[in-house]
Formats: sequence, C-alpha cells, structure tokens
Amino acid sequence: MNPAIIIVDMLEDSFREPRHREREEEKIVQPMKTFLERCRALSIPVIFANDSFLKEDFIFKGKLKPYAIRGTAGEQVLHDLAPETGDVILPKRRFSAFFKTDLDQTLRAYGLDTVAIGGINTHVCVIATAIDAICHDFYTILLEDLCAAARREHHESTLNNHRRSSLFPLFRVMTSQDFMAEYEHGANV
Repeated sequence: MNPAIIIVDMLEDSFREPRHREREEEKIVQPMKTFLERCRALSIPVIFANDSFLKEDFIFKGKLKPYAIRGTAGEQVLHDLAPETGDVILPKRRFSAFFKTDLDQTLRAYGLDTVAIGGINTHVCVIATAIDAICHDFYTILLEDLCAAARREHHESTLNNHRRSSLFPLFRVMTSQDFMAEYEHGANV
C-alpha cells in the first residue's frame, strides 16, 4: 500500500455556524489532527480537498447557502488542522475532489496507489470522492472515525451501505487505527 490521505472540506466556513449542541463534525477535529501528525511523520502525503466556490456559483441555486467563497477566510482549512509545508491544497468546485481538478495527476506523480479519505460530509463530498477514486483506479479507504455529517444517521447509513461493498477489497471502510496498523505492518515487511 502506497497511500495518500485526502481530507475533504474541513473548512473554516464549515464550522462557523454556532449550535446549541455538540456538532458531529466537531468530534473528528482533534482525532484528525493527531492522525495527520502521525501520517506526516511517516511521510504519507496529506491532501486537503477544499470547497472553493464563486459567489454566484450554480451550486447555490438550490437550498445550499453560499459558503467557502474564493478569496475569503471561510475557504481556508480549519485553523486547528492548519496545513504544513509539503501538504497539498486542492480547491474544488463540486462534491468530488477528482471532478475537474488535477488530483488524479497529483496522486500519480507521487506514485501512489491508495487513498484514505476523511472529512465532511460523509454522505456527499466524502463518498463522491471515494467513488471517483475507485473510478480512477485507486484502492480506496473510508476512514470511518475521521468522517462525519451533521446528522449521525446520514454518516452511519453511508458507511453501512459500503461496508460489504462488492468492490471489496478495492473499496473498504475502516478506522484510522486499523489503517495505520495495516500501513505500518506493510511498511515493515
């Protein structure tokens, strides 16, 4: 396994709306930070795939309110997860990090064959990126403990739909700990 980590839409604007209860998305921030530190220490590439829209973007003609507008602080990676030197920042205009971006070319330039994906929202941008990763011939792992959706049931139903996928072992759902154990075991063989 020669992986990259793709972190989807962990943006300032995604976390700006105050709520009275703890948000599901907020639960993954600290574990993700710790996981990314470990990945960097092992020289696993980290890619932040970020929504980056134009103010009058087509995507806002539905119910979605404008956010992550290019040139604003809101399109930046969440401060708690601040990218480090060597991380890749990938602006995206739609759900999948592969759609009309150079992600495929970037992964191939690094000689990678696997992507492990975390971020928000599990049932939209994370799964769209995962499906497109398979369509681009990459082994794909959904990091179940590093993904979230505003509603826990959306997150769980998406994961459950793919746990026993007919695409196994090309497409898997696993925890970040299991991913790391598998990676470190393979790296030492």
